[in-house]
Amino acid sequence: MKQPWCTLLATVCSVASAAAQSPTARAVHEQGRIPILEYHLVGGEKDTRWGRSAEHFRRDLELLYSRGYRPITVAQLVAGEIDVPAGMSPVVFTFDDASPSQFRYLSQTGAKTVDPSSAVGIWLAFNRSHADWKNRATFCLLSGAAAGHNFFGDKGIEGQLSAWRFEKLKFLAEQGFELCAHTLWHADLAKFSDAVVQEQIARNVLAIDSAVPGYKVRTFALPLGDWPKNRALASAGVWRDPKSGREVRYAFDAVLEVSGSPVPSPASERFNPHALQRIQVFNKELEQALDRLDKSGDRYVSGGTGRITKRGVAGSRAPI
Repeated sequence: MKQPWCTLLATVCSVASAAAQSPTARAVHEQGRIPILEYHLVGGEKDTRWGRSAEHFRRDLELLYSRGYRPITVAQLVAGEIDVPAGMSPVVFTFDDASPSQFRYLSQTGAKTVDPSSAVGIWLAFNRSHADWKNRATFCLLSGAAAGHNFFGDKGIEGQLSAWRFEKLKFLAEQGFELCAHTLWHADLAKFSDAVVQEQIARNVLAIDSAVPGYKVRTFALPLGDWPKNRALASAGVWRDPKSGREVRYAFDAVLEVSGSPVPSPASERFNPHALQRIQVFNKELEQALDRLDKSGDRYVSGGTGRITKRGVAGSRAPI
């Protein structure tokens, strides 16, 4: 039943009503848009421009869950594997820079546990209480950065031992999360030669393979959102190790930009997996993005088939 005050606030009510709809009440719209969220630091008591407090991160999960979103990885998005229930909508979480705040171990009496205040700890706790919220998120990794941004912490920074780095990557991969490349030390690729660009990316992929042998890295996140001068090198390239002579090749299915709007469906002719925009989560950006999708009617709603098999389907709606 429409509330009396809705006659005065029709726009607000329409958004609120859409958010509160049951899955069966949402019309299937597999040409709709999908939000890719971008997080950096997670934890602490206060938000910053690049940090989300632990409390607000928990609220983000609750908000998305209550509004009918379920997580998928970037790799699943690009493959068209939208395996969320009918009436639900996919959301993609990405975490950049591999800080200890995202995945921290606590060690007491010789036993390691995942810090419940880190992003991974908060996510796993949410999964335990919401079985249909799967371990689906994409972690874009630095493998040689300073200040602990080296596979989630090293050299005792924030209590993290270097020996734990590979263990963390293996754990994430085993749990179903996606490992994503992000260069060695967050190099601004626009400032470097083609040779350095390929080395930065290839050595990062090689480091991930050292931690999880045979792992196929499908996604790359542009540091600072800056493209290399030769834009194609963000998607594919090769580097030869001068010491061993070994060639390390990389070829990504997806390239992540830094900011923008929800992306078109993989079924849309406008879907470009090699230039995927993201929504930086700070202040009220998440709520506002979800409200815009509901208000515009351009929110992706799953039919429950689990896979999108066509691209370039006619009749796509105009971008937001």
